[in-house]
Amino acid sequence: MTGIRLLAPAPGWAIEADVVVVGSGVAGLTTALRCAAAGARVTVVTKAKLDDGSTRWAQGGIAAALGDGDTPQQHLDDTLVAGAGLCDEPAVRAMVTEGPDAVRRLIASGARFDTSQDSGEILLTREGGHHRSRIVHAGGDATGAEVSRTLVGAVRDKGIETIENALVLDLLTDTEGRTAGVTLHVMGEGQRDGVGAVHAPAVVLATGGMGQVFSATTNPAVSTGDGVALALRAGAEVSDLEFVQFHPTVLWLGPEAEGQQPLVSEAVRGEGAYLVDADGVRFMRGQHELAELAPRDIVAKGIMRRMRETGTEHMYLDARHFGAEMWAHRFPTILAACRANGIDPVTQPIPVAPAAHYASGGVRTDLRGRTTVPGLYACGEVACTGVHGANRLASNSLLEGLVFAERIADDIRANPPAAGAPVPPGPSRDPLLEHSARYEIQRVMTRGAGVLRSAESLARAAEALEGIHARAVEDLERDEKTAEPCVETWEATNLNLVARVLVAAARRREETRGCHWREDRPDRDDTNWRRHLVVRLTPERTLSVSLTATADFPKPVHSNREPRS
Repeated sequence: MTGIRLLAPAPGWAIEADVVVVGSGVAGLTTALRCAAAGARVTVVTKAKLDDGSTRWAQGGIAAALGDGDTPQQHLDDTLVAGAGLCDEPAVRAMVTEGPDAVRRLIASGARFDTSQDSGEILLTREGGHHRSRIVHAGGDATGAEVSRTLVGAVRDKGIETIENALVLDLLTDTEGRTAGVTLHVMGEGQRDGVGAVHAPAVVLATGGMGQVFSATTNPAVSTGDGVALALRAGAEVSDLEFVQFHPTVLWLGPEAEGQQPLVSEAVRGEGAYLVDADGVRFMRGQHELAELAPRDIVAKGIMRRMRETGTEHMYLDARHFGAEMWAHRFPTILAACRANGIDPVTQPIPVAPAAHYASGGVRTDLRGRTTVPGLYACGEVACTGVHGANRLASNSLLEGLVFAERIADDIRANPPAAGAPVPPGPSRDPLLEHSARYEIQRVMTRGAGVLRSAESLARAAEALEGIHARAVEDLERDEKTAEPCVETWEATNLNLVARVLVAAARRREETRGCHWREDRPDRDDTNWRRHLVVRLTPERTLSVSLTATADFPKPVHSNREPRS
């Protein structure tokens, strides 16, 4: 354990549980429901309201081999191609094999996916990187909202304890270094105001992504990398954080747009929309056999190249041929978002540009979701299971959340973590960053570690991020003052930590692979770089970056019954 934690008041209250799940998206709520069904006392902690996580923003759908003629093997093949040589095949095989039944269980729980009016069969669409139509969807383009509705309803019906508006701070451990719960800060009024603790021998991180590390992202404002930062401070390993997927088609709202941007789902291209430049040229033709439906990294790079060639800030997605009825029926959410921003896709091509979308890497886990800290699990976007490799295949994220949530719950049931009394957290000697640092970090990352990267841009980003941290340290040493503990300063501090890890890994990986695009190293190098970068935060508060062979990733990383040496 690193002994590093956020500066925060001592917990003023505590509750007991068998399992604490941090996050209320598909991964977290599926884990909670399955653990509760096995008789565990479960507490769900979520940063906003129960239905405010990233899952409800998912437009496209869930990929699974459910159609006639489709097989898990074909789904696996497409996933491996998209992952650009860095997927862990056993993890992918587990996902695609167990995925169809996991989707059927979700349907049995009440999820209503779009079906054919004639046959009543589930409608399947196609997205980038998939050679078959295998994406189930709901409400046209509101799949995430339907999944969230189903799972939130089930959690409430089961009476599972939930703590809303609560930012998780740090992991609690016992004298043997095993998980013993978490500290958290509850925002609002009530019995559990302020900093408290949930004591539990099993903690499941399902906190979602870290898109807010960039200026423009599809992620909600709560996606500040809190789970990855907590895991690093607890001594867990993080891997593949350099592989941030930039969604190719995000509604372009102008050069100064910041924060969460409207997504134009890949399913729009799956239904036949095409990318054009200002002259109407379909520039993706000839760049890949699937043209606009190539894997996302290839489409994002194609858009960026064309923007450079034409000296423009965006391209266009043309779906005028859909007609008003199809837009209203199949993509009502996207239609409304476009019109709210002055674009009518029925009569106009949609201006689009890439924006930060999904972290393919995260907290390193094995096939049962276990991290390198006994009793600490990770699932969903916060985790690196090895499924996504260097570039996530479209609509595999919700499926990964479903499958690995079930695997985590089954492991907790079969191998209950040993319970130990939590050691009271000691005083923190690490400064917090002011809230304003958040915007500085975002601009640094967008300029230096965005879609296009180079040794020079990454070096500038690393220097700037270290400078932000160093200023806070100097202020603390000079007058023993630091930013006041609050949600905004904790978030800014978390963002800086995950940004430093991302940049360190991106500097180390001297090649272009998947969604990691180095302008100065434009080629993929399988001889030297078909490996994973594993990052740890040392007790000296420095980052340790090491290489591991693909064959060694993931691996069983702890036993619930044995203390970590």
